[in-house]
Amino acid sequence: MAVMNFPEKIFVTGTGTGVGKTVVSAILMAGLQAAYWKPIQSGLDEMTDTEWVQKTTGLPDISFYPETYRLSQPISPHAAAEHDGVQIKLDDFKLPDCAKFQHLIVEGAGGVMVPINECQFTTDLIRHLNLPVLLVAKSTLGTINHTLLSLTQLRREGLEVLGVVMNGPVNAVNFDAIETFGRTRVLAQIEPIADINARTLKEAHQRYFGSGC
Repeated sequence: MAVMNFPEKIFVTGTGTGVGKTVVSAILMAGLQAAYWKPIQSGLDEMTDTEWVQKTTGLPDISFYPETYRLSQPISPHAAAEHDGVQIKLDDFKLPDCAKFQHLIVEGAGGVMVPINECQFTTDLIRHLNLPVLLVAKSTLGTINHTLLSLTQLRREGLEVLGVVMNGPVNAVNFDAIETFGRTRVLAQIEPIADINARTLKEAHQRYFGSGC
C-alpha cells in the first residue's frame, strides 16, 4: 500500500464530538512514535484524553505534554471555562518544544466550530498554532453533511486541510461523496478496533497509513 508521509506537526480536529479523534490520534502516536498535546481538556472526572492515549499506546511520559487548560466539566470549552471561572486566551497557547520527536499530534476539543471563549473558535486556535488539519469524521449516516460543512469552514478560514479520516464501518457511498463534493482525500476508513492496545494501534497504523513517517 502507499505510505502516508505526514508533516511534522498535525492538528487533529473533527466534525463533532465522539467521532473518534482520540482513537485516530492514538493510531498516529503508535505508528509514528510521536509526541502528543491536548491544548484544552474539558472534563476531569473520568480518564482524560491524554491519559487514555498514553495508556493505550504504552508510550512514556516524555511523549506527552500537559494541557494548557484543564477544565472540570465535559462540555464545550467556553462553557467549561466559564464554570471554572477562567478565561481562555489564545496567547496562552504555545506549541511545546518537541525537538526530540519527528512528529507532534495536537488534538482539538470537539468540532471545528466549537467556541473556546466568547468570540473565538477551534479554527482560531488552529490558525494561532499555524498547523495543518486532519479532519476526523464518522463513516455512518449524516457524515456527508457534517464533513462538507466542516471542510467549507476550514477553507473559508484559510486553513490547510491534509485530508479526512473516516471512523466506522466501511461506507463506499459516503467515501466517494466526501472526496467528490469535499474536493479532498479520504486518507483512511478506519474500521472499529475490538481491543485497543499498543499492538492493535500499531497494526492499524500499518494497515491504514503504511509504515513511513
